[in-house]
Amino acid sequence: MKIVTLEPQEFDNFATKHKYRNYYQTSNYAEVIKNFGFNVHFLGFVDETENLIGATLIIFKEVFMNNKVAYAPRGMLFDYTNSSKVQELVEKLKQVLGKQGFVLLRIDPLIPATIRDNKGNVININSEANIIMSNLTAAGFSRREENLYFESEKPRFEAISLFNKSIQNIFNNFDKRTRHKIKKANTAGIEVFKDQNKNLSKLYEFIKDKHDKPIEFYQQLCNSYKDNIDLYYAVLNTEKFVVSSKKLYESEMDINDELARKIQDPQGGTNKKGLINKKMESDKLINTYKNDLVLATELLKKYPKGFIVGGALSISFDNAAFLVIEGFDNTYKALNPNYLLKWKMINDYYSRKYKYLNLNAVVGEFAENHQYTGLNEMKLGFNTVVTEYIGEFDIILNNFGYNISKRAIKDKIDT
Repeated sequence: MKIVTLEPQEFDNFATKHKYRNYYQTSNYAEVIKNFGFNVHFLGFVDETENLIGATLIIFKEVFMNNKVAYAPRGMLFDYTNSSKVQELVEKLKQVLGKQGFVLLRIDPLIPATIRDNKGNVININSEANIIMSNLTAAGFSRREENLYFESEKPRFEAISLFNKSIQNIFNNFDKRTRHKIKKANTAGIEVFKDQNKNLSKLYEFIKDKHDKPIEFYQQLCNSYKDNIDLYYAVLNTEKFVVSSKKLYESEMDINDELARKIQDPQGGTNKKGLINKKMESDKLINTYKNDLVLATELLKKYPKGFIVGGALSISFDNAAFLVIEGFDNTYKALNPNYLLKWKMINDYYSRKYKYLNLNAVVGEFAENHQYTGLNEMKLGFNTVVTEYIGEFDIILNNFGYNISKRAIKDKIDT
């Protein structure tokens, strides 16, 4: 086996046909990441008959005294089921990269270990996963901690909305609360549109405090992936918000008056306690709807043409769509713009005959309450399946260089 340098087009020709292809292992992603402190290499793995049997994009940076750490995002693209080939690959990586000052290589191949339902129950196991992990560790890779949260470079668990039913059946299979929130957002006047100009400034306002990437990163994504990028915005139509708030308030007032009449009716029967409880709940709703109406009226005066309350950025790749980042104005969380955004995206990609929409990360703790419970409930409520990947593996390429550099090596490489 030989390790060779590939031209970007050569790499793409191989990578886009590989079993484990993904949008990180592309020259597009290389164009993005090299603007943010990383160098890039496209490596090819050639057998004795000069056939290209594997390839990877690696991104790398110097950490200490010319020593470099490298990461193959969602790579390498290789047949890990062949133990002798994996062993040979590791030997060549040490020979070639180790001599070039590379001390560590991290990989996290896009290889599923399990498929789970939205309750976290395993519904399918990749029969090759254990073989692959065993071959990697036997060849000298060490598996990093099997994390449940966001300790890794890329998510170990992702929620995927499959387009294997009619669009109506897809909606009907959402969690009841999810369907309610979608309808509530629509009734409240939330409207979703696709920004053809891909103006990221408003989206970045929603995400800048949650994520450490500058707006230039997302602008570079748009420049590199071009027509494969979609930017969605959720807008609050303030006129519709006033109309819907007024309608809900007036309807609840009618209900409340009727309940009051029944409570005061001497012929009302023995169910006074039940009526009183309903009246109390109605009183609370009236207060909520009244506050909404006041807010809606104020917003209509201030924003007569409406205003943006949320947004999402996605990438299309291999006949599927991938949610990259999303955010919304927490002031209007109760209007559920993020739910309607995802439903709009599902509709759009379904109509384009895509296979699925990947809603990005969830955490691997499904039973206990934790700080990400809300995130899981939102994404899993769309009747998603969860893909659990095999995780991250590190290989030390140069022991001496690694030992003198390890204090400078951060836990995460791709920041």
